[in-house]
Amino acid sequence: MKKAFILAKVDSMIINWYGESCFKIVTGGVTLLVDPFESNTGFTPPRFKADITLTTLTKLPLEDFFGEEKKETNQISGPGEFEIQGIRVVGVPLRKETNAEEMRTVFMVEAEGMKLGFLGYISTDPDAIELEYINEVDIACIPGGGAPFLSVDKAVKLIKNISPKIVIPTLFKIPGLKRKAGDAKEFIHALESNGESTVSQEKLTIKKNDLPEHLKSVVLKKT
Repeated sequence: MKKAFILAKVDSMIINWYGESCFKIVTGGVTLLVDPFESNTGFTPPRFKADITLTTLTKLPLEDFFGEEKKETNQISGPGEFEIQGIRVVGVPLRKETNAEEMRTVFMVEAEGMKLGFLGYISTDPDAIELEYINEVDIACIPGGGAPFLSVDKAVKLIKNISPKIVIPTLFKIPGLKRKAGDAKEFIHALESNGESTVSQEKLTIKKNDLPEHLKSVVLKKT
């Protein structure tokens, strides 16, 4: 993969969760959209304009979520390293979970001197190469609702291995979701049993200097 490095020019970012593994991140005047979904999830798809769109699960051939709007945004649907508007994006393929029908990718995003990891729809333990990239993140967005994605036990084990400062659970049951999913209680309980703290809030506004010394779980409410 090509390698590239970027640092944002300001010191804070805002993270909103739209359900499933979908996020809006605003940082330094740049808006990122991660994992946009369709209405068959039970939720209204996000319709804001994004400067960068990341898709961790891509059906093959490539899906087009935004039609003509695709021309106005930088859409990244697979592996590689990119520099876009002061943001560093690294996409790492999940080789064990990629086949002729779909491609799965985890993304690392660097901005404000912080590294965020979007693990998307990961369902198996990452291999050594994947883990090397994931191990660098300060904030990890990881499945917290169990099957059909990473089990709670495996998710907690992965968190221990990569040691982020903040973990944000995704892909758990909330009102309106059509598919079957576990709620976040088991995930939260597993983390708290290890002495980790958990907070629930509308959004996460964070600066590098605000990163906690010890792991904290932040359960975001759906925007």
